[in-house]
Amino acid sequence: MTHGIRTDTRTPHLDGGRDWRDTATRYALLPLRVFLGVTFIYAGLDKLTDSAFMKADGAGSIGETMRSVRDSSAVPALVDLALKSPAGFGYAIALGELAVGLGVLFGLLTRLAALGGALISLSLWLTVSWATEPYYYGNDLIYLMAWLPLVLAGAPVLSLDALLRARRRAASYS
Repeated sequence: MTHGIRTDTRTPHLDGGRDWRDTATRYALLPLRVFLGVTFIYAGLDKLTDSAFMKADGAGSIGETMRSVRDSSAVPALVDLALKSPAGFGYAIALGELAVGLGVLFGLLTRLAALGGALISLSLWLTVSWATEPYYYGNDLIYLMAWLPLVLAGAPVLSLDALLRARRRAASYS
C-alpha cells in the first residue's frame, strides 16, 4: 500500500490567499448573529415596555398566556412553575432575551449567550408553542435550531470574543 500527500488542496490561511468562498465561509454566521441578536433585543424590550405583559391576569398578560397553554404544553410542571410568579417569570424571560440578544449581537461570550437563547427557545417550544399544528408553524422550534450553530461555532469574526482572543494571543507572544 502506498501513502502519498494530496497536492490538489491548499490551506488558504497558510499561504495568505483567500478567495470569495473562504471569505463567505468566515462570515457565514454573521447574518444569523445579527438577526437573532436584533430579534431577541427587540423581544426583550417589547416585553419590558408592554404594561399588560408583566401582569398575572388580563388580556395579553404572561399569566393569561401561561394558563391558556398549561394543558397543551409538553411540560405542564414548567408552566406551573411560571404561574407561581407570572411577573417574575415575565421579567426573567424579558431580561434573558435582552442579555442573549446583546451578547450575540456584539459577540461577547457568544457561545454562552447562544446557549441561553437555545434554552429560552426550548422552554417556549415545550410550553407555549408545543401544540402548534403542524409543528413547523411554531417559531420557537425554528429559533432553537437557529441557535445551535452559534452554540457550536461562537462568533469568530467581527465580535468582542475575537478581539479578546486576539489580545490574549498578542499578550502570550510578548
